[in-house]
Amino acid sequence: MGARGAPSRRRQAGRRLRYLPTGSFPFLLLLLLLCIQLGGGQKKKENLLAEKVEQLMEWSSRRSIFRMNGDKFRKFIKAPPRNYSMIVMFTALQPQRQCSVCRQANEEYQILANSWRYSSAFCNKLFFSMVDYDEGSDVFQQLNMNSAPTFMHFPPKGRPKRADTFDLQRIGFAAEQLAKWIADRTDVHIRVFRPPNYSGTIALALLVSLVGGLLYLRRNNLEFIYNKTGWAMVSLCIVFAMTSGQMWNHIRGPPYAHKNPHNGQVMLLSPWGWFF
Repeated sequence: MGARGAPSRRRQAGRRLRYLPTGSFPFLLLLLLLCIQLGGGQKKKENLLAEKVEQLMEWSSRRSIFRMNGDKFRKFIKAPPRNYSMIVMFTALQPQRQCSVCRQANEEYQILANSWRYSSAFCNKLFFSMVDYDEGSDVFQQLNMNSAPTFMHFPPKGRPKRADTFDLQRIGFAAEQLAKWIADRTDVHIRVFRPPNYSGTIALALLVSLVGGLLYLRRNNLEFIYNKTGWAMVSLCIVFAMTSGQMWNHIRGPPYAHKNPHNGQVMLLSPWGWFF
């Protein structure tokens, strides 16, 4: 029984193979080619992304902020693939533009970028770049941007949202404020390191030297130290200085200009005075 049953089972299997639909072979071949194409496309995207990140890291090793024109902006920021965040400062630094605020904002931006570049947490997930109007006016037109300076965050995926544009008019452009905004948008925390400023120390040393020299010259007649009128004048000068608008600006760090929310007009003086 076993010997006769084996040939019959082979004949039945042969019949099933002969009756397999011939139209399934092109479908399987098409499916195989599609899988190969998808795999090749994914590999191509990975290679392109690796090249872009390598180029950005090379630029960052030379400068903490690299300048971009229209072509570079479209290649490294607008075009996928991208797995990194990009902070871009749109500015106008050429002398003929006469944008003093742009120069001041650029100094703070440089401090922030240097703090990130030379920190231990530096990685290829965040980069700093700049687009100058005279080098990339087409980028300004593409983004419908008509003011400078402007800071924008371009996330790894998707388009920038409203919160990805830094509110410079309300917050100002201090490096610490920019670092806080970047932490909210990217979860990358940057500790700002400012270069040492010895102007205050030098001014204090000059003041002490001046007072010491005056006391030395009047060492035989120091009655002016007990002059009430003199001390009253000094006290008034200190009070006026501490309650002045300049001291308020130094403490609060308000923006240099204010945009009217009703008509969009930019004003240098606030219509609400000091109470805002």
